[in-house]
Amino acid sequence: MFPQIKIQTEDFDLSTEIKQLREAYKDVGAVVSFVGTVRDINEGDDVSILELEHYPNMTEKALEKIRLEAHQRWELQNSLIIHRVGKMYPQDQIVLVAVTSKHRENAFLAAHFIMDYLKTNAPFWKKETLPDGSERWVDARVSDKDAHSRWLKD
Repeated sequence: MFPQIKIQTEDFDLSTEIKQLREAYKDVGAVVSFVGTVRDINEGDDVSILELEHYPNMTEKALEKIRLEAHQRWELQNSLIIHRVGKMYPQDQIVLVAVTSKHRENAFLAAHFIMDYLKTNAPFWKKETLPDGSERWVDARVSDKDAHSRWLKD
């Protein structure tokens, strides 16, 4: 079994991670993955650097709670969350959510659920640096909170 929660500064290789995720389960019928990347614009401003901070152990526990909740809601075989921290630049990969199941519907729903919960419940602190060198902290968007709320109705 490989780690299913990874918080790291290094980039990741999607195909390597998916291969490892599938190896333990020969009856995988669906693999859904989502890779989030750093955007070069936010709130109408150009962004040069995105820096994420976290508290080790606390963040891993929060991500594991999200991952396990997805496993309670849907029939999944395996799942993986990789989240990067530190300084990143536009187009850098920042997050990977990958889910395997026997059937695609469970995998799609679980991956969507995990991403929505990461956006609102994962304890990361995000700071953007603009081209003029100014910095600002980033809060969760209203649309992220709305997406999260949708899962509370189920």
